[in-house]
Order: sequence, then structure tokens, then C-alpha cells
Amino acid sequence: MIEFFTENVALPDLDYPAIERWIGEVAQSHGFSVGNLTYCFCDDPYILEANNKFLGHDYYTDIITFDYTRRGRIGGDMIISLDTVRTNAEGLGVTYRQELLRVIIHGVLHLCGINDKGPGEREIMEANENKALSLL
Repeated sequence: MIEFFTENVALPDLDYPAIERWIGEVAQSHGFSVGNLTYCFCDDPYILEANNKFLGHDYYTDIITFDYTRRGRIGGDMIISLDTVRTNAEGLGVTYRQELLRVIIHGVLHLCGINDKGPGEREIMEANENKALSLL
């Protein structure tokens, strides 16, 4: 089950049934099924507070992913700052929608075991994001 809710922002205008099917396709392409996923769309102050509280980080980010994946079934809570997504889209020269979809699937890819912090991992993540985006 995939749930979408908001904190301090309006729900983004997306085709949520299509997003849910897409998430399922991407998970399946990595050998996983979809369990319980929760997306919380929020503003920068909300994600900064969550980043401080849960991770001890004092900075803004586009997404925080809490991984509850077990036995081949992805599960997790993802917090996405729409403010940071918008800022990043402008900086990257892409549309807000494109960047939001990239961030949505970025969390799923983390749940599938793909990391982006170590040497060479960012390039692997970006390649997987691009492949996933081509499925939508």
C-alpha cells in the first residue's frame, strides 16, 4: 500500500495511480515487491526539523528515507521537501515535475538497496534514476 500525505504544503498535482504502478514496476525490476510506503510532502522547515530530530543533521535536503524493507518487500517512510525540490529543479534547469518524480523514485531506489554516498555510488544511483524515469 502506498500513501501520500502532506505537512504544510498542498498535495502535488500528479497522477497518483500511475505513480503507484510505476513504483511497483521499478521495485519489480530490482527484484522486490511493494509493501507499505508512505510519502510525506512537506516544506523546508518541516524537513529540517525531521533531519535534526531523526538524523542529527542541521541542513535541508530533498528527501529523507526511512527503510523498513524486509524479505524482498520494500517498505519505508519518505519525507520530501517540495521547497528543496523546487530550488534544485531551478538549479539543474529541469522542470519541477521532473525533479519531483526523480526524488520520488530516488527513495524507492534506496529501499531497493542502491546507495549514493560512497565512491562511484552517485553515478550508479543517477543511472538507475534515469532508467526508472524512462519507464514512466
